[in-house]
Amino acid sequence: MSESEDLTAAAAALMPDVLERLETLVRIPSVAFPGFDPQPVAQMGQAVVDLFKAAGASNAELLDVPDGYPCVYAEMEGPEGSPTVLLYAHYDVQPAPASQGWSSEPFEPTTKADGRIYGRGAADDKSGLVINYATLKLLGEQLPCHIKLLSEGEEETISHLEQFVEDNPERFACDVAVIADIGPQEVGRPGLTTALRGDVACTLTVRTLANPVHSGMFGGAAPDAMTAMIRILDTLHDENGDTVIPGVDSGHWSGADMDEPVYRSGSSILPGVDYLGTGSLSDRIWMKPSVTVLGMDLPSTAEASNVLLPEVTARLSMRIVPGADADAQLDALMDHLRSQRPWNCEVTVEKVKAGHPFAVDESHPAIAAAIDALGEAYGSSVESIGSGASIPLVASLQKIAPKAAIVLWGVEDTKQSRIHASDESVDPEEIQRMIVAQTLFLRKFASAGAS
Repeated sequence: MSESEDLTAAAAALMPDVLERLETLVRIPSVAFPGFDPQPVAQMGQAVVDLFKAAGASNAELLDVPDGYPCVYAEMEGPEGSPTVLLYAHYDVQPAPASQGWSSEPFEPTTKADGRIYGRGAADDKSGLVINYATLKLLGEQLPCHIKLLSEGEEETISHLEQFVEDNPERFACDVAVIADIGPQEVGRPGLTTALRGDVACTLTVRTLANPVHSGMFGGAAPDAMTAMIRILDTLHDENGDTVIPGVDSGHWSGADMDEPVYRSGSSILPGVDYLGTGSLSDRIWMKPSVTVLGMDLPSTAEASNVLLPEVTARLSMRIVPGADADAQLDALMDHLRSQRPWNCEVTVEKVKAGHPFAVDESHPAIAAAIDALGEAYGSSVESIGSGASIPLVASLQKIAPKAAIVLWGVEDTKQSRIHASDESVDPEEIQRMIVAQTLFLRKFASAGAS
């Protein structure tokens, strides 16, 4: 049997343990958003420590992250002179409100007829945790390289880990960082992500009146803040739906194409509804900016009354293209918003965050090793794909280890995983394949470094 066949058999034997551990983790509602109970997040952090200790990382521990939730960290020694690989995943999850329309309990893992495991965090990113666990189990005591484990507790909210990493460069320095928090276009179709859009965000507050007033007595001359807000937001897109903000960059995708049926299925676009924007589908989701209103403070329909609203606040997120400077792109967005003042309304714009985009150095030997490992584990050719999502920690890792390669992969398939949405799920067979791929990668890269 070949090495990949041996590992496939070993991974298959380990899968009952892996899936049992995944289901245990999914049951912990580790939502790190402000306002949520912090106890489950703390419980989850300790569960990850226990997970990695069970895999052989005896020194796994919780490290305090200033102003944030702790991260889980461990170091495992490989042969002298071998490279250092950092394995990353995160243990916090998105909220799962009933309003999303879940068909099963989000924090009770449920295996359905399609064989997938449903539950919040099953894919994003507790799958990454068990992939890292199983990789260590397959490697056993004979590690091919030095390994560092890093698991974050607040990736889904405003993270404090980036600054912590930058303040402790020696602890997190590595030759390769493997980020198990993304995925292919669809199950069984191996993809290595080579570009991430960045994510910048701000709040926009519009004021027109000192206080609410009767809409009948004063409407028609006195402007309400919501109407002014609508006029401002309308300037962010042109008639085609392209984001059009002066100073915001755009680009062109040169890798594998985004599969339109996969995208349409994963995006849940209703029949007959058109796509936004122009250009190729790959360009639109991987190499062009997109601005979104994430939320707005205003009365609900149940609370609506006959008044003109004096003030409305919206939170905006803009995905920015690889190669763009996040701070400059956020400034461009904020400057544009400040310049829009219908009826001379008061406009206040405040920064929330600036997450940097990233493009992989595909000439790095680790990327070649990752492609080989994926191809062997899946038994098919590997696509170079982009992602419209953002992983801010990548920029910090690049800052402290500029020569390190970044390997971006995982099991969060575009077509079916529905991360951040209702009925999030993961395919167990995809987890098994990624366990094999990651274990193969560590051996291949360590061997190449030693030769």
